[in-house]
Amino acid sequence: MLAGLIVSAAIAGLVAGHWLADMLRTGLARRNYADRLVAFPAGAVLVACSLCALAPLAVLDDRADLDLLDPELRRWIVYVLGVTMLGLLDDALGRGAEADTPRGWRGHARSVLAGGFSTGAIKAVGALALAAYAVSGRGREGLDYIADLALLLLATNLFNLLDLRPGRVEKVFAALLAGLCIAGTTAEPLELLGVFIGPVLVGALFTLRERAMLGDTGSNLVGALAGISLLVTLGDGARLVALTVILALTIYGEFRSISKTIESFPPLRWLDSLGRVSSGKGSR
Repeated sequence: MLAGLIVSAAIAGLVAGHWLADMLRTGLARRNYADRLVAFPAGAVLVACSLCALAPLAVLDDRADLDLLDPELRRWIVYVLGVTMLGLLDDALGRGAEADTPRGWRGHARSVLAGGFSTGAIKAVGALALAAYAVSGRGREGLDYIADLALLLLATNLFNLLDLRPGRVEKVFAALLAGLCIAGTTAEPLELLGVFIGPVLVGALFTLRERAMLGDTGSNLVGALAGISLLVTLGDGARLVALTVILALTIYGEFRSISKTIESFPPLRWLDSLGRVSSGKGSR
């Protein structure tokens, strides 16, 4: 059942470049870390490619009984599309890179308590609602249910924190997928979420070349895919380990700069810059 991955990647390969160029031409753009003007938010193009692939696949899966989509996608697609739209809300109504923009959970909490409008806080509450809906009815009780809920939410948020350099989110996601599939000798994440994974992998070609920026739309999309991949692949013990690691990274990211930490270690800096085409403008 890799039809979703193949068809969505093919569609993204055909149209993503043209759509991103059109976004830039029409002013849907933002300055990146190197002060280069790039298409923004690229995540909107990625999810559009996924939906273009899903349309024929869903019809054929049901009407022709071709077994093209994993039945469990019905559960998880609500979360994937929901948090992606919440990211788009943040990209559209948030204040971008302005100095007074709330940062992190603490910043958004302070903004709400002060009576301010925080799209980040709306995104957090909305993601909680969607995650609670997605993980319900799976026979998980007590602490197991809470751990699954927390893992899904924190994974989504972590990829949002990582999205500060071109291609970083996609490379971390690809490494995670490879690790899960190889260690578990399974293709389950690819079969279940392939219709969304295909455009993400194709989109990396444009973010690494600094032609596009994912935005919260894209980082939420990738984070949701990562969280679901962890949930459907790992056993109970491994989930707790993953949750502990992600929680530690999230707390670290609230108080320290993940980018500065990466840049201070040459091996991590090399991996982080691998495949990236420098714009030659600005500084890191």
